[in-house]
Amino acid sequence: MARKDFDPETVRPDGRPAAKGPLYDASGDGPWRGNIPGELLGGPVTVLAYGNDTPGAGPRLHVHPYDETFIVIAGRARFFVGDEVIEAGAGEVVLGPKGVPHRFVNIGPGRLQTIDIHHAPRWIQTDLD
Repeated sequence: MARKDFDPETVRPDGRPAAKGPLYDASGDGPWRGNIPGELLGGPVTVLAYGNDTPGAGPRLHVHPYDETFIVIAGRARFFVGDEVIEAGAGEVVLGPKGVPHRFVNIGPGRLQTIDIHHAPRWIQTDLD
């Protein structure tokens, strides 16, 4: 099915060039594989790569002044977003609204891999525990 969600004649390029940057070193260790700030690419979002092989492990409770979108690439996770508990697996997406404390853990079995999109040109976070 062909899509036509908007008229291309109504949108003008803003002059920014296409950009490329490293997200992570594929040979590296540790759960935080890397991140690329949107401001480095001239874009409005920052992208993080996270993964771990240990059920029960995950980032500490924290909060951002902007939304965060989590894409589960592999494995299963339990997200704690405010008072909500959401389980998500590979191919699913979870939203952490701005100002709402959140964290997630690997619920196994195996590796949890996520791509975390921070809806800001740079990563801003306050840890709460």
